[in-house]
Amino acid sequence: MSTDQVQIERRAAQRFDFHRSVSVRLSGRDREGCGFTQNLCARGALFHTDLPLCEADAIELTLVMPSEITLAENLRVRCRGRVLRVLSSAVRGRSVVAVHLKGYEFLPETDDRFSECAQDFKRIGALHGHLQEEEKASTAVPKVSLRVSQP
Repeated sequence: MSTDQVQIERRAAQRFDFHRSVSVRLSGRDREGCGFTQNLCARGALFHTDLPLCEADAIELTLVMPSEITLAENLRVRCRGRVLRVLSSAVRGRSVVAVHLKGYEFLPETDDRFSECAQDFKRIGALHGHLQEEEKASTAVPKVSLRVSQP
């Protein structure tokens, strides 16, 4: 006898696959790093970074939040959040980090540190063409996750 289980989506907000440059900083510390997002929503993000992080770390992310999330225009924001998961990445020395975002601070358009970080990770992000291919495939065919348990 087997039972099919459908995995229910538990996210409170819609996820958008956006590859954006992001500046990462441990809250209250001088340690900073760069990265790029894999996906975003109003309450969370999944991103790749060179900064070593641990679960439960309080962090700040600075990025340009797209209009699909702000429901207005693209805005540069600093987000405060807490790390939920850290996974090793296929790219040497980098991690994939899931973060729950708790608050936002809207920033002026210019910040030299952010633009330098953005240029560095545009080159790295271009190496991850497979992420863009997965995004195209995911929009063409809906994803359904089923689990089959054996007695």
